[in-house]
Amino acid sequence: MNKSTDMAKRDTDAPARANGSVPTQSPFVDVFENADELLLVADIPGITPEELAIHVDKDELTIASHRAATPNAKLLASEFAPRDYRRSFTIPHGLDVDKIKAEFSNGVLSLHLPKLPAVKPRQIQVRAG
Repeated sequence: MNKSTDMAKRDTDAPARANGSVPTQSPFVDVFENADELLLVADIPGITPEELAIHVDKDELTIASHRAATPNAKLLASEFAPRDYRRSFTIPHGLDVDKIKAEFSNGVLSLHLPKLPAVKPRQIQVRAG
């Protein structure tokens, strides 16, 4: 499988506004590759797993979430604003999108994108005679 730095490209522009009122930010992501899979690790602080949406459509993987303000509380100070997170990736050929697994813990999303057997490295046994 070709290693692609395109998958991890980050939009460095100022946060956009998806719905006109809340800034949208691209989460920071690290992408790792081993013989069996690509592992995408994204930092998405301040959200719960229920607020996280992961979609695959053809060759595009999208991570999206909304971090809402704390409900039912009197605001005394604010340094943690509501924010939308959104990041899309072009999925390289040779991945089994039906077997993608997601884990979320302490604000860190880990996406396991397994490779198809046809693109995994393999050892060819040499027989004598």
